[in-house]
Amino acid sequence: MTPKIHASVLALCIVLLSCKPNIKETSGVPDSAIPVITHLVSNTGTTSTLSLSGNVEGYTTVRLGFMVPGKINFIACQEGQAITNGQLLASIDPANYQIAKAQADIQVNQVKDEYNRIKLMYDRNSVSESDFNKVKFSLQQAIQQQKLHAKNLADTRLYSPISGVLLKKMAEAGEIIGSGNPLFVVSDISRVKVIAFIPETELSRVRLGDEAKVYISSLDKTFTGKVTEIGSAAEATSRAFSVKVDINNPGLHIRPGMITEILLEKRPTDQMLTVPAEAILHDTDNYTYVFVADSIGKRAYQRKVTLGKMIDSEVEITSGIHQGELVVTGGQQKLSNGMSISLNK
Repeated sequence: MTPKIHASVLALCIVLLSCKPNIKETSGVPDSAIPVITHLVSNTGTTSTLSLSGNVEGYTTVRLGFMVPGKINFIACQEGQAITNGQLLASIDPANYQIAKAQADIQVNQVKDEYNRIKLMYDRNSVSESDFNKVKFSLQQAIQQQKLHAKNLADTRLYSPISGVLLKKMAEAGEIIGSGNPLFVVSDISRVKVIAFIPETELSRVRLGDEAKVYISSLDKTFTGKVTEIGSAAEATSRAFSVKVDINNPGLHIRPGMITEILLEKRPTDQMLTVPAEAILHDTDNYTYVFVADSIGKRAYQRKVTLGKMIDSEVEITSGIHQGELVVTGGQQKLSNGMSISLNK
């Protein structure tokens, strides 16, 4: 081929190449869709169970002691024994009080004889009213002294004012005791009170009359009771309020001092947005986020959120998402912002 012909062929090839359409190279493989599980965000009220540690007390507990001093000469019961209303618990030696009562009786009889004699004379106008009144007042004073000594003698015997169980006996026969010292503790346990303390942040969730479940580990049984008292003032150090739950105890198996667990069903909270805890993720900067699914575009987008309370297996979301959106709860570990997804029902 001559050089002239070779040049013409080269020019033709250049022209043909310049007329070829400009096609942009693209990948023929579309983005792979990641299968995910989603959860519909809704505005819901939640309830939960509040657990409190409590202690059993008798429904009515009295601490008893003698009103007069003396030497104990008799004790009727031992700790743990059943007590009936009006039962004699103990007594002190009554000798001194019997003597004092006998002297008071003599004094009353003596003054009464004088009063009767003076009254006859007063009725005949033989005695002045002033002298008669002196004798009358002396008789009244003697009668009051007689009553006082009679009461002191009666107080040498101590009776239980309630039926129940003798919880504590803090004296023995032969001891000399003073007046007013508590020596016996008697408690009515036909019903018992379980006392616990509730944090002030939870106080608004509990109301008088609410039902409570009370588990007693030593008996391995759960009892049903009702909230009968809620403290009106917080305990100074813990800032907690007392709560009392009443329980019937027909078999008298529940005893004061037993440790319990009280389960209170809290009232529903205000409406809030919550999502399952598994939907929450954290990035390297410790920002909290979720993946929100676009059900139309079939893509997932990263959304920063602010967390509130943890309620059972749900987490409150205070900002970042809205009611009706879909958050990814399964497969989100494989996602990055804007990736294609397929929704699993």
